[in-house]
Amino acid sequence: MQTAKTMDGQDWGLLILLSVLWGGAYFFAGVAVKELPPLTVVLARVSLATVALLPLFWYLGHSLPKSISGWLPYFGMGLLNNVLPFGFIFAGQTLITVGLSSIINAMTPLFTVLVMASFQQERLTVNRVIGVLLGVVGVAVLRGFEGPIDGSQTLGIALCLAGALSYGFAALWGRKFLVGVAPVKSATCQLMCSTLIIAVVVCLIDRPWTLPVPSQGAMWSLVALAVFGTAVAYIVFFKILVRAGASNVMLVTLLIPVTALILGNVFLGEPIHSKEIIGAVIIGAGLLFIDGRVINRLIGNYTAAN
Repeated sequence: MQTAKTMDGQDWGLLILLSVLWGGAYFFAGVAVKELPPLTVVLARVSLATVALLPLFWYLGHSLPKSISGWLPYFGMGLLNNVLPFGFIFAGQTLITVGLSSIINAMTPLFTVLVMASFQQERLTVNRVIGVLLGVVGVAVLRGFEGPIDGSQTLGIALCLAGALSYGFAALWGRKFLVGVAPVKSATCQLMCSTLIIAVVVCLIDRPWTLPVPSQGAMWSLVALAVFGTAVAYIVFFKILVRAGASNVMLVTLLIPVTALILGNVFLGEPIHSKEIIGAVIIGAGLLFIDGRVINRLIGNYTAAN
């Protein structure tokens, strides 16, 4: 069993950059969904990101799959990793704030642990059980205990949780069907498949040609969401993955809510409530238990001192 890699200054710099890119994605999506339907925003995000990644795809000498069976892994990944989570989260953002949706997304590693354990891909350790339970408590704190249980905020939280769960199944799908595939090829092909899937849905449901032309602010938000929050973020993500490993790149989920909360507060005027801060801290503690290294080190230091 491999031990977690040690992160150097460049790794931490990349991790912070990724948190800004993905935290910014929640901000840009929050701007766009004020004027456009969520599914149309998803289509713009994946299609523009595909266009942005294709030059790098060709430059690196990659080729597209030649058969239907060759495309199937990317269709599955595109559905689970892009279409469903983006759709759920963007729809949720019409009901809750950018900051809150980003905090809920921090549940992704918790759902990933449960999905992997359910399909016997990873062992469910005591630390991971504690982490999942803390994550559930954190979401309960985010929801609060006042107001009707069927309120719009509850629906928004549920939609964002569904997006986080979809990411968990995407991790399982990637492990089973995309092992050994070059990162840029995987990202580009799944985005192409996502574009095809969501284009059909959007044409049937949103009929975007009938929608009013969005403002320049919304248009630029779509471009930034696709280029920086998707295409560039994928490249940075895979760079960290190669340099520091999967357990270290997962730590970005602790940083994304901070970025999104600040951007939402400064540029959208969204208030930051105490329950959001407390919920984020609890979810962060759950992630530390799942990651295990900090907790194990503290236990080791305590045992050595006694």
